[in-house]
Amino acid sequence: MRQSVAEAEAEALMGVSSKGELKRKQKQLKKAKSGGFESLGLCPEVYRGIKRKGYRVPTPIQRKTMPLILAGADVVAMARTGSGKTAAFLVPMLQRLRHRVPQAGIRALILSPTRDLAIQTLKFTKELGRYTDLHICLLVGGDSMENQFETLTQSPDIIIATPGRLMHHLSEVEGMSLRTVEYVVFDEADSLFEMGFAEQLHKILQQLSDTRQTLLFSATLPSALADFAKAGLRDPQLVRLDLETRISPDLKLNFFTLRNEEKVSALLYLVREVISSDQQTLIFVSTKHHVEFLNSLFREEGIEASVSYGDMDQDARKIHISKFRARKTMMLIVTDVAARGLDIPLLDNVVNWDFPPKPKIFVHRVGRAARAGRTGTAYSFATAEDMPYLLDLHLFLSKPLKAAPTEDEVIHDVDGVYLKLDEALANGETVYGRFPQRILDLASDRIKEIIEGSAELTALQKSCSNAFRLYSKTKPLPSKESIRRAKDLPHEGLHPIFKDILGSNELIACAFSERLKAYRPKKTILEAEAEATKSKSLQGSNQCLDIMRRKRAVHQEVINLVHQKKITGAVPKETDVEGTLSNDWKKKEASGLKRKKASFKDEDFYISSVPANQHLEAGLSVKGGHGFSSNRLETAVLDLVADDNSAMRKQKSVYHWDKRSKKYIKLNNGERVTATGKIKTESGAKVKAEKSGIYKKWKERSHKKISLGGSATDASGQDAGHAGNNQARGNMRNFRGRNNRQSLPNANVKSELRNPEQVRKSRQQKATKIARFNSKSTKGKKKFGNKRKFGNKRK
Repeated sequence: MRQSVAEAEAEALMGVSSKGELKRKQKQLKKAKSGGFESLGLCPEVYRGIKRKGYRVPTPIQRKTMPLILAGADVVAMARTGSGKTAAFLVPMLQRLRHRVPQAGIRALILSPTRDLAIQTLKFTKELGRYTDLHICLLVGGDSMENQFETLTQSPDIIIATPGRLMHHLSEVEGMSLRTVEYVVFDEADSLFEMGFAEQLHKILQQLSDTRQTLLFSATLPSALADFAKAGLRDPQLVRLDLETRISPDLKLNFFTLRNEEKVSALLYLVREVISSDQQTLIFVSTKHHVEFLNSLFREEGIEASVSYGDMDQDARKIHISKFRARKTMMLIVTDVAARGLDIPLLDNVVNWDFPPKPKIFVHRVGRAARAGRTGTAYSFATAEDMPYLLDLHLFLSKPLKAAPTEDEVIHDVDGVYLKLDEALANGETVYGRFPQRILDLASDRIKEIIEGSAELTALQKSCSNAFRLYSKTKPLPSKESIRRAKDLPHEGLHPIFKDILGSNELIACAFSERLKAYRPKKTILEAEAEATKSKSLQGSNQCLDIMRRKRAVHQEVINLVHQKKITGAVPKETDVEGTLSNDWKKKEASGLKRKKASFKDEDFYISSVPANQHLEAGLSVKGGHGFSSNRLETAVLDLVADDNSAMRKQKSVYHWDKRSKKYIKLNNGERVTATGKIKTESGAKVKAEKSGIYKKWKERSHKKISLGGSATDASGQDAGHAGNNQARGNMRNFRGRNNRQSLPNANVKSELRNPEQVRKSRQQKATKIARFNSKSTKGKKKFGNKRKFGNKRK
């Protein structure tokens, strides 16, 4: 290997004429071996942009994917949030396009699931491509269509778009085509290929050429590429990094258990007491109604916050997020629209007000903090209904979950308990615990007074409760196993972050209140009332008391047996097993007999029906978005004719009648076809797919036309009729003599730049004109002289 490298270096240094050139070549070889961006062989314009951005060494995902992308391969890449995935597909794109070619049409397309991510990608592309002359166009919902038409007339090289607005442009503009696209990127691909964007993506992919290079990037991608079959991947290379650490190791996780009514109190306490005033915090809620409610409440409390959600006006969203980026506000309240891709460099904390129903949403949410080597903290509120989702999350993360020690345990051995807690946290275990009730009660009284004194907050609270009821009905269910395990979870104590706040007396009071909550009287209410009346009246035996005594005598044995199982089932089992195994093993060793196998499974040859990474792949699943609740064997089930009404309805929803092929088509899990023909946009709103005529009105008003990448021939007759015959003739006159006769934007403006052939041709034409003029002038003189001679002769 070393010999081959030395031979390659010797070949590279051959043919060097001077010492200066030799030193320069040796320096280049040294840079190429360094493992930095120099070894990728980038052009000077792209390399200068990378250095200007401040990048020195590629991140692991960039080091793995960039050579494959530059070689022209299709790549499917997964790496944790904040690992540099955006630069991993932008740098090869700029290297491939390099220079602007106005006549080539759209050459690169980047699709993003949300407007905020698309705007951020545009900003990042402009920074990296600062020294190139490439034109970039942004097509997102909420912006003016006329302004986007103006940018499209300049024939952009790169389009960054959301699927809904791009589909709107493709249906409106006659001269717009994606056949010239060479480079397609699906950013946050798992979100794009879920059922929300299925219809738009299907139509967009139909318009792309077969020779394109396709890239799929996300922090949560399944290993089975069948979910992305529609993307048209050709022999793709799968790169999956950080499978063990799907969350940054610099991120600290805190989980708090509380009731739904106590969330506001807990949030206000976190914002005022736990999180410092110079730290920025991102708060995730379930619906836009919760965003408005919390924003109004914080305003009443004198806290200024920024907000963002899907239905919000685009200009308002830009203003609020830019204020948060500029640190003018220290809190941003958002829905899951900001969970993916949003990069806020100095973000310190993330608060999950409503616990996410899917593990990968949690990964994307908390991935906004602790990015690019920084540290961060994630606070999550979990109600009793959210505990199965918490168990599903830790199955996905492959991390153990532990309840905080109770107050009694802390009182008996404070140092020993907290030492064990520190060891558990150091080993990567997650600890969940309660909020102190005294803190919640104080804050809740204050919040109740604020809400009762404001009519706006009262109305918003009511709409929040209605919206959350609907949200709870529509969110995916947790796995059945986690629901069962959540019932057997041990009772948790106070969270460790409150250990310095509460004193010993308060701990004793908390322990007493917890014992009081767990108190169960030995007598029922019927027995207690019967004994009270008997002692007062001092009469014979009461009928109710006799009935309860007989009932208790019958069931007492069963009750005692259940209590005994609960006591002996958990703790002594381990000690008994260990003792019996050790004694049996000693006896068998002494007798020389072989130990009997505890199980029939041979770990070397046994193939389990459940995959080893089942929980990971279930959490990363794209189909239907059900995750853990969906059956992993659904694709292997034999389809039989249903025999009851519910099963028949389910089968009807699985099949769809296709008018073109005149047959039923089986849909994938979660896909659906709308009968109305409307398109679902990235904000969730449905719009009609037919032309609205906005482009036609803009074209008549501005006298401009969009014509991208060879599509002018399709609509040339129609567009020429609208624009006028004189303008069409002028365009053809300017481009006479060229092979490419398509009408271009601003084609009647004569270019000032000429190549050597055009200069030579113009000089030749000028010379022929001068020669023709000279020859005409000499002919005129001769004729005039002949006329004078002829006149003299006649005289």
